[in-house]
Amino acid sequence: MGSGQKVAVFGAYGHTGRFVVAELRERGLLPVLSGRDADKLKALAQEAGLDARPASVEHPASLDRALAGAAAVINCAGPFATTAAPVIEAALRAGIPYLDVAAEIEANIDTFAHFADRARGAGALIVPAMAFFGGFGDLLATAAMDDWTAADEAHIAYGLSSWHPTAGTRTAGAVSRQRRGGRRILYTKGRLELRHDAPPTLEWPFPEPMGPRPVIGEFTMAEAVTVPSHLSIPEVRTYMTVEAARDIAAPDTPAPAAVDERGRSAQTFLVDVVVRSGADERRAVARGQDIYAVTAPLVVEAVDRILTGRTHASGVASAGEIFDAPDFLRALSPHITLELRP
Repeated sequence: MGSGQKVAVFGAYGHTGRFVVAELRERGLLPVLSGRDADKLKALAQEAGLDARPASVEHPASLDRALAGAAAVINCAGPFATTAAPVIEAALRAGIPYLDVAAEIEANIDTFAHFADRARGAGALIVPAMAFFGGFGDLLATAAMDDWTAADEAHIAYGLSSWHPTAGTRTAGAVSRQRRGGRRILYTKGRLELRHDAPPTLEWPFPEPMGPRPVIGEFTMAEAVTVPSHLSIPEVRTYMTVEAARDIAAPDTPAPAAVDERGRSAQTFLVDVVVRSGADERRAVARGQDIYAVTAPLVVEAVDRILTGRTHASGVASAGEIFDAPDFLRALSPHITLELRP
């Protein structure tokens, strides 16, 4: 990489934003720090020796100033129900690619619904959910599909050792619950459905050494939007280990705490993706540390591929649609281990 191109990071001082800023610098891109809290922004800018441009989603001109001269923008500021549309509008005015790390299902639905035609018409690229939830599972499902053009089912099981949520995760979750009236969501029979009943608890056969674990079934995440956006799969189910689901639900679970020099927490993850077509089954398995930290190489790898012409897509698109999924995942080898089992 090492191009020195400027990439605006909205929400740069947040937990995930800081990982993204560090990853951009490590890869030779120049982060332009932006966000709504001028004091936090100034402190980070002084600490990192970078340009700070305060901006508010309520003031389009401030967003225009924040994106001036940038080659792309990464939105790390939730809740994305509030921030996505204004920052996308600013990216369209600036004529630059937009990426975000939104795990909010409703916000991702809105992005596809409201901006697909406009972005395609403008020749612009918008990539929502380019994060651990949404983009990562989509890349794994796409890689597992290999040469299949359709499948009957996709199952994405998250084996998290724990889940200490950030303040942003808690706020985004509250917004999503409010938007769906406390109901849960499920992608089945080729469409999203809202359900009033409780999700099932079952056992998922994670690969060793984790092995079979109890999981919350139908623990729907952003893959319910990203995967069906380009893959012909009418049933997309996601699962979460019971321990992690309890952590995220408990109001007193603390925020992530750094345990290494990179600022990562002790949390480990195993993502087990199974796609089925009739009696045939294909699988992709990824392992790593800290779901928030690994979002940074995911979204920065995407930015690099866009800026270096390794995709020529336009419109609103998910990661698996516009990138070579196996190649993309292999590029993350410093951060994850990957197994593809055809």
